[in-house]
Amino acid sequence: MRKIIALLVVCFSVSGSDLVSAIHKVESGGRVGKIIGDGGKALGPLQIHVENWKDAVEFDKTIGGKYSDCQDLGYSKKIFKAYLDRYAKNKSDEAKARIWNGGPNGAKIKGTVGYWQKVKANLK
Repeated sequence: MRKIIALLVVCFSVSGSDLVSAIHKVESGGRVGKIIGDGGKALGPLQIHVENWKDAVEFDKTIGGKYSDCQDLGYSKKIFKAYLDRYAKNKSDEAKARIWNGGPNGAKIKGTVGYWQKVKANLK
């Protein structure tokens, strides 16, 4: 009789809500409301730049709204999801965080590694 040995590898990925929560903590300390950062270039709890907002609403036209809506956490999460669906679909959490920080090629930018370390430290 042959013995069959099966090796089950389970890949763990945090849920999208855990990732966005960790990024929220890194970007604004978990605060909500009118938060302006990055020298006036980013807005809201997820610190969204106008270029990222435009990318997201162009990709998912159902979002609508105005850039100033990024002050709202719920709206910011829609932008976050659309942006990552556009540039980081089926990528690791590390790649998603680094793309969020560094743009569409952020996962390849050495300068985003430290950002990922901060996000990883805030994952539940």
